[in-house]
Amino acid sequence: MKKTLSILLALGISLSSAVYCSAEDAASPAEEAAVDLTILYEEDDSMINNYSLLAVNPEAPFADADGNEISDVAINSEGAQALINWMLSSEGTTLAADYGKEEYGECLFYLKEDAPSSEAEIPAATEDTQTIRMSTTTSVNDSGLLGYLLPHFEEEYGYTVEVFSAGTGKAIANAQAGNADLILVHSKSQEEEFVNAGFSYILEGQETERLNFMYNYFVLCGPSSDPAGAKDADSVLDAFAAIAEGEYPFVSRGDNSGTHTKEISLWPEDLGITTDAESVKDYSWYSYSNAGMGVCLTMAEETGAYILSDKATFLTFRANNGIME
Repeated sequence: MKKTLSILLALGISLSSAVYCSAEDAASPAEEAAVDLTILYEEDDSMINNYSLLAVNPEAPFADADGNEISDVAINSEGAQALINWMLSSEGTTLAADYGKEEYGECLFYLKEDAPSSEAEIPAATEDTQTIRMSTTTSVNDSGLLGYLLPHFEEEYGYTVEVFSAGTGKAIANAQAGNADLILVHSKSQEEEFVNAGFSYILEGQETERLNFMYNYFVLCGPSSDPAGAKDADSVLDAFAAIAEGEYPFVSRGDNSGTHTKEISLWPEDLGITTDAESVKDYSWYSYSNAGMGVCLTMAEETGAYILSDKATFLTFRANNGIME
């Protein structure tokens, strides 16, 4: 059942002295952009989208896509810890909580009330630790969050952060091949598999490998005409059932990302839709794109299709008049 906006926003409080979005902050909508794609369903408990930071274990069993062991992997643990501790610091969380309010008229990300924090001293970069490799999901990249946060960290401490952006599945696989020092992703089940396989470790001062510190929401978007009547559904599950019943066009990430994993969980079970492309081969209305969020939003806009998106990337897409760089 739909919750009110004030209840949802009440969840988004920041850590200690960090600035956070309130109902008043979100009350001023961004200007309407020249796109027809619009949010039709949100504010459902099942659509909360959590993000976690995980440091890559330098002693992990690194392997390539074929399962062949990779040796001589060099992980910049000091740099990864510096970036994670900064993102969980008062400075990092304040910046994250503020992002989007001025440009988009509302918060794009919210800090969890029980989020881990850090007061650790952050060392300046050295020649050996200067380059940090972050493997992350497209939503924090396409939304502009990293482009906003990382320059503050880099300029203050002298690091250079190289960002590999893909769906969560690919972002994690990249780290498992030894190509990342830390990951920032949003799929609990895949994160837990990563931890259980020995690819992460607990940072000093923390209690768990998965540092789940912020969230936003998944939103069901579609054409303003809404032929499936999704905006009037009693739940997001009913909205997805209506799309399937009417065989209205739907664009799926199809990339084993956190968004793709969430989308799969919202379809009626009797459809048999899974992350396997073969499961949707008979559904002509379902586009299995294997692409990032920005590309998929463009596809949905051009074809008048429905799509599940993280709210931050959709608001960025709308504010940029449907242009994603």
